[in-house]
Amino acid sequence: MTSAPRVVLASDKFKGSLTAPEVAAALARGIASVLPSADLRSVPVADGGEGTVDAFVAAGWERVGLTAPGPTGQLSETSYAVRGDTAVVELAAVAGLTKLPGGAKDPLGASTFGLGIVIGHALDAGAREIVLGLGGSASTDGGAGMLQALGARLLDAYGDDVPLGGAALARAARLDTEAVRERVGSATFTLACDVDNPLLGPRGAVEVYGPQKGADPEQRAILEAALENWATIAGPAFADLPGAGAAGGTGFAALAVLGARVRSGIDIILDLLDFATQASGADLVVTGEGALDEQSLHGKAPIGVCAAAGDVPVVAAVGRTLLSPERLREAGFTACYALTDLEPDPARCIADAARLLEELGARIAVDQLAGSTAGNS
Repeated sequence: MTSAPRVVLASDKFKGSLTAPEVAAALARGIASVLPSADLRSVPVADGGEGTVDAFVAAGWERVGLTAPGPTGQLSETSYAVRGDTAVVELAAVAGLTKLPGGAKDPLGASTFGLGIVIGHALDAGAREIVLGLGGSASTDGGAGMLQALGARLLDAYGDDVPLGGAALARAARLDTEAVRERVGSATFTLACDVDNPLLGPRGAVEVYGPQKGADPEQRAILEAALENWATIAGPAFADLPGAGAAGGTGFAALAVLGARVRSGIDIILDLLDFATQASGADLVVTGEGALDEQSLHGKAPIGVCAAAGDVPVVAAVGRTLLSPERLREAGFTACYALTDLEPDPARCIADAARLLEELGARIAVDQLAGSTAGNS
């Protein structure tokens, strides 16, 4: 170990508590309290969901702000990140659950129209590579609203425009995408998401994710039938593709009409952030998220960071972990440090996460960096 170890801080957000940049800052303060000379490099990450744009802005990308409709049509401030001709657009930042006025869910009427507005803004500004972070959606409209905002005409049997929202898709009879294709031109679309659900069926957008958007059984039946009709019109061959069910079926519309491809959210984000170069030659990588559990092992940010770190040791700093030491080692972690090791009350962990993370950072510095002996907590 050198006298001034290099540490890469690459954590996701702690949902409901700290953003990814705030997590990195707290850990940095803790490590610096033990090793003031440490070379600390913050590379906040995300998996395509909430906080994705913030992670890119923290890495030096430009934030572009605008006003766009939320999932129920109310205008609000949002943003995307841009570097060169690449734009990163986060669905959660414009049409996510956190954008519902007063938190009131509208499972049948919520739409992705605002997402299309943001994509259009990026295209008009010169973006030719659009990365769509899918996660945290408030709607189940199969991405129809996104396409409508980009110029698509979704018509009923009488030739009238179909209203926004998932339930209204039951009335759709024809889709005209000519204006969308002209607007998009040669731009390419990549979906950054960590789910492989199809659009329809027991693993589809409605059955798996409808309840978290407020849909009761009767409403889920309405939405499933509406999406079946939508798939028939927009491209049935795409409905069964992995990721078509992402973000209330937004993945389906992007695949069928925008020619998008799907990649693991954390993988594409680590590529765009040039994480491999950042980690090369480091003495330690610290990653984490609010909860590290079995679900985390399937495409979540900490596992992606662990895989991308190569031969560099990786430790996790998390809110809590439900994984055994054996599972953690199998996943590639050298050690795991949890806020619940310091404070067993989850509510206090959330309220006091920054201070507790500083303490974890100090422990990590002592155990992993300050001497020749490494420990686990």
